Amino acid sequence: MVEIKTDPQMDAMREAGRVVARALAAARDAAGVGVSLLDLDTAAHEVLRAAGASSPFLGYHPDFAPVPFPAVACVSVNDAIVHGVPDGYRLRDGDLVSVDFGAVLDGWAGDSAISFTVGRARSEDVRLISTAYEALEAGIAAATVGNRIGDIAHAIGKVCRGAGYGIPEDFGGHGIGREMHEDPGVPNEGRPGRGMVLRHGMVLAIEPMLIADGTDGYYPAPDGWTLRTVTGVRAAHAEHTVAITDSGPRILTLV
Repeated sequence: MVEIKTDPQMDAMREAGRVVARALAAARDAAGVGVSLLDLDTAAHEVLRAAGASSPFLGYHPDFAPVPFPAVACVSVNDAIVHGVPDGYRLRDGDLVSVDFGAVLDGWAGDSAISFTVGRARSEDVRLISTAYEALEAGIAAATVGNRIGDIAHAIGKVCRGAGYGIPEDFGGHGIGREMHEDPGVPNEGRPGRGMVLRHGMVLAIEPMLIADGTDGYYPAPDGWTLRTVTGVRAAHAEHTVAITDSGPRILTLV
């Protein structure tokens, strides 16, 4: 069931989104050669605590996972696509990092992800990350009243496939509100004009994920959470929480 949010509820979600944006900025600012993934998680966690918000990631335990998620941020490096568990790995020159983060404030959730490089960036990584954000922007632009979920999916997929990148099978965005994951699902590839009609008050987490060599496969790492590319190539991830409004899409996860 899709919950339609009122305007005041969307405003409340905007405040949760600000916390998410500040935490992601803190994690990115903390990143550097020699910095551990745990340090990035700590930087994000400090923002969460200062805001009086809680984490929808910490302790999250879906059916597929062997253990609850042990951190407030997913930190995925190089061939890790999503759900990376922060650990003692220290970032190296040229690493590609994706950070996915959520916050719950006053009962409302926000969810967003960024990708960036550490140290000297490889040109192919710059293009991959740029395309992830281009796909995100295309998906957001399609998130208008009267359009359908398939229009968002098609817009994302067109950018990703057009650039020669792969799209992880079975992973995409989702509704969000009182819970981090709500209906409807938002695929990263699909046919326009199909799926649920978008209405004022729907709120979606739109999140393209790209695989550098055009393949779509992935496998779970031994931790049971991190998803890695089958061929070992790099991946990028970008995400915003977006409200569908009569005035156009409203991005809730900006500072």
